[in-house]
Amino acid sequence: MEIENSKILITGGTGSFGRSFVNHIVHNFPSVKRLVVFSRDELKQFEMQQLYPEEKFPQLRFFLGDIRDQNRLKTALNDIDIVIHAAALKHVPIGEYNPIEFIKTNVIGSENLAIACMNSNVKKVIALSTDKACSPVNLYGASKLCADKLFVASNNTKGFKNIKFSVVRYGNVMGSRGSVIPFFINKAKTGILPITDKSMTRFNIILDEAVEMVVWALKNCLGGEIFVPKIPSYRILDLAEAIGPSCRHEYIGLRPGEKIHEEMISKSDGPSTIDLGKYYAILPSDQKLLKLYEEKNINFSKVESNFYLDSKNNDLISPQDLRKIIKLKIDKNFKPI
Repeated sequence: MEIENSKILITGGTGSFGRSFVNHIVHNFPSVKRLVVFSRDELKQFEMQQLYPEEKFPQLRFFLGDIRDQNRLKTALNDIDIVIHAAALKHVPIGEYNPIEFIKTNVIGSENLAIACMNSNVKKVIALSTDKACSPVNLYGASKLCADKLFVASNNTKGFKNIKFSVVRYGNVMGSRGSVIPFFINKAKTGILPITDKSMTRFNIILDEAVEMVVWALKNCLGGEIFVPKIPSYRILDLAEAIGPSCRHEYIGLRPGEKIHEEMISKSDGPSTIDLGKYYAILPSDQKLLKLYEEKNINFSKVESNFYLDSKNNDLISPQDLRKIIKLKIDKNFKPI
């Protein structure tokens, strides 16, 4: 399905990704008939509406609702072609202390959306995932793994409906709300940077790359894939050096549910993973989707059977390059302290 002339709904549309995705669509796909921002925060919707006046962006709609409410989803999905699912509870330590709330939103809410999409005329669904869903050790990651499984399995339970469900999984979004970079920039002013573990590494993707990947997935998915980008990592100490080279480090230990290194493709998923060039795709293990890729002559190669992808054994961004990226993509006034 082409994005042009389509009707799109994005859940969690007032979040960091949602705002960037909406901005990308309205400026690069002006022929989109309707773009619905679905979220539960009225203040964020009001603030976002001020950036997109109706007279200039008549295709944009704001729909207040919660993915926990299936009836509200049914109403929002009326006459929608494409759904981007970005709504989730994401704060790892908060999930450890409030597990049922994460389950209600990330698992049951995702199931509500999948069912509502199958009972509508939606043609494509792209759900956003996280590296924490790979071999999860925290509740947030486990809930997102459940959501991934729900969307992949929906391709089997859709019957004869003309709808495709796929997943996009990526790592930390640089500069997003609640992420470590704005936290470090603020903390650097005190002269002290709190470090959880000196060995820690994290995948890194900028918002523009995340949006570009979702748009690519929309155009290329066959349904059932978990797409994974080829993105670099950084060491937490290199990030500290980039932001506060003169700051003292205070080691505080891992927060509840944290890993030292993140994974995006586990060794168990290696045999089901293909290389599409810019991205990997984890396919269902039943081989049906792999055969469809072969039948359609899509250019791909199989990875080695023992392949895995983690943030430690990966290309690393230097402190110097981190500074450049932060200044260019996050804060033009940024200066190391």
